[in-house]
Amino acid sequence: MTTTRDAAAAQGAPPTPGAVRAAAAAPTPEAPSPSQALIDSILADLRMGLGELRCVGSERMVRLGVSMTHLHLLSMLDHHGEMPMSRLAELLDVSVSNATGLVDRLEERGLVERVRDREDRRVVIARLADGGREALNELQIGRQDMIQRILGELDADQLERVAMAVRDVRDATLAVLATDPSIAAFWHAHDHRT
Repeated sequence: MTTTRDAAAAQGAPPTPGAVRAAAAAPTPEAPSPSQALIDSILADLRMGLGELRCVGSERMVRLGVSMTHLHLLSMLDHHGEMPMSRLAELLDVSVSNATGLVDRLEERGLVERVRDREDRRVVIARLADGGREALNELQIGRQDMIQRILGELDADQLERVAMAVRDVRDATLAVLATDPSIAAFWHAHDHRT
């Protein structure tokens, strides 16, 4: 982009005071701060590492006949407990008919079951079936085994640094969740240790 100052200099005329002030006030592209560059590097490394783990987990899910969407639905029922189909659709951000189709497929595989609400028989409740719990446990065990193997490649000093970093990230996550009003409306504390 050519500024007034550049144009004046190109013509041999001195820049006007207004052109000098405008050029000084114009935003200049800045290099990312050192901490931003480090954050970008961490994110890239996490994306690569988690992507590899996701591929391994996806293969196991395919063997169980579970898609990522199905896994998300099973995980929601596991963490939040049984819920009406309308609430499940809302949390998945899909239509009730779409949620019904997902639950149909999972019910056919014995992973989810539907029951009528005791107080209002018109309301259909979706809940995790024993088969769904078993599938989630198998996936969790596989994930833990893989992470155990990965961490087993690190020496004691590296493990200590990883442990401190993970605690710091967990604490920062909780701080953001507790203070960001855009997240606070959707977040509620529940156990994610499983």
